[in-house]
Amino acid sequence: MNIKAGSHSERRVDLIFFDAGGGHRAAATALVAVARQQRRSWHPNALNLRDLLGEIDFIRNSIGVRFEDFYNGLLKRGLTFGTAAMLRFSQKLIALKHQSEVALLARHWREAAPALVVSLIPNFNRAIFQGLRAADTAAGRRPTPMVTVLTDFADYPPHFWIERQQQYFICGCARAVEQAIEAGHSPDRIFRTSGMIVRPEFYQPMEITRDYERRRLGLNADLPTGLVMFGAFGSRRMITIARRIAAARLKTQLIFLCGHNEKLKRQLATMRLPFPCRVEGFTPKAHYFMRLADYFIGKPGPGSLSEAWVMGLPVIVERNRRTMVQERYNTDLIEQQRLGVVLRSFNRIAQGVEQMLDPRQMTEFRARVSAIDNRAVFEIPEIIDQLLRPSRSEADSRQLTLTMAAKPAVV
Repeated sequence: MNIKAGSHSERRVDLIFFDAGGGHRAAATALVAVARQQRRSWHPNALNLRDLLGEIDFIRNSIGVRFEDFYNGLLKRGLTFGTAAMLRFSQKLIALKHQSEVALLARHWREAAPALVVSLIPNFNRAIFQGLRAADTAAGRRPTPMVTVLTDFADYPPHFWIERQQQYFICGCARAVEQAIEAGHSPDRIFRTSGMIVRPEFYQPMEITRDYERRRLGLNADLPTGLVMFGAFGSRRMITIARRIAAARLKTQLIFLCGHNEKLKRQLATMRLPFPCRVEGFTPKAHYFMRLADYFIGKPGPGSLSEAWVMGLPVIVERNRRTMVQERYNTDLIEQQRLGVVLRSFNRIAQGVEQMLDPRQMTEFRARVSAIDNRAVFEIPEIIDQLLRPSRSEADSRQLTLTMAAKPAVV
């Protein structure tokens, strides 16, 4: 996706994403859509980092597979053990190519100068900043501002999201704000939103009758319904979940969203389960299926959790050696704020579902989730507007930060 900015480059905002996981592209797409809906005066330009740095992709050059395809393949196969070591190894490889990354980015921005650069990705923010500064110096222009939008609830330092450099940060969680301050950034460079970016269609009303839609999909209109989703590439853990709930004979039914994992979809579709279920592959209508559900089961990714909470769904996740290191803090949030259930393993999924089927516990979960008012995708374009104003002052920044932080949020 490369959305043309038009001729007014002085009002172009470059949104940097990549496809290692689905959340970064989704965040960029959501911001482009909302900026256009709000008729902002600047032009959103979504840029895939792969298109800028593709020639130095160390994984592709070694084994013939693009880095993001290698990473997504690990997710698809559930090979997420040891992600801390894998992350640090990847960061070392990125560091080895740092000067080449800076040179390629500087070359790009010398030829196409934006008004602002927004990074929606981790690991490469030092290279993005230095490439931008090198381009500014070579072109003899004033420094182009850079802002990093954390699409995780918290950083996993060092050199993941937050770098020690003169830039701005947009954080959807109090912990991330604390981490930015701990890294030496002044509060006027840190903006707090009310949560993570969620695509705008999750906020749009749908004129549907839930009972009718459930029956139309082959489900029971009155049975408590769980939605099982593990990102854009699914997970074999979904088979474990189906088997364990079947063995427990719980009074529930499930919707499985398998993403791009066609093999998983076929396996689930051919299972003889004692409860009603619906199996879907990749769909752009996750918001529709969430409207038919009562609770969510999946990995604790910031995007999936935020979508579930926007739709009023408490969550069931697991935390163990499989859990990606950058997502472990998310499980702490769930426990601290009673937004769902955190299991040691999905082998115990029946225990989690039993809590969702308990009326008293479900009432508490729903009350906690409904107290969240995440409007980040609508707030961030206003922050970008603020950063683009020539007369912007430190007091303006503080006022906008306080306004955003005053809204109900995941803390």
